[in-house]
Amino acid sequence: MYDTFKPQRPMTLADFVRCARACTRTIAPAELLSRLQAKEDLLLIDVREHAEFEAGHIPGARLVPRGIIEAAADPAYSKCVAELASAHDRPVVVYCATSGRSAMAAAVLQMMGFRDVLNLDGGYARWVDEGMPELHEASY
Repeated sequence: MYDTFKPQRPMTLADFVRCARACTRTIAPAELLSRLQAKEDLLLIDVREHAEFEAGHIPGARLVPRGIIEAAADPAYSKCVAELASAHDRPVVVYCATSGRSAMAAAVLQMMGFRDVLNLDGGYARWVDEGMPELHEASY
């Protein structure tokens, strides 16, 4: 896959995010809250880093940092995250701080065969700005 990709110039982070956003779908914070309150069988994945997650996250979110998303989602990998690796047919909502990392995570999950992946539009920052519920807890 990578040896056939020949961009005309080196790609930047903005290029990667733009490409990922072009091939993924988003969900607004209010719609996500509604679906969570309806107790839909969706998997909510926070792809930020551990410290960001501890500083505040969406209740019910599972932390799977962007840097390990491929390993965590691969059922053939011995250290996968079973809940994610078995969610190919479940709705999966991913989010990060502002929706760039999560757009890239959503694109990767789609490439890995996940059928219903959504990226939280505006990320955790928009979630908080819109007054949605947050959970603040540290793990030791």
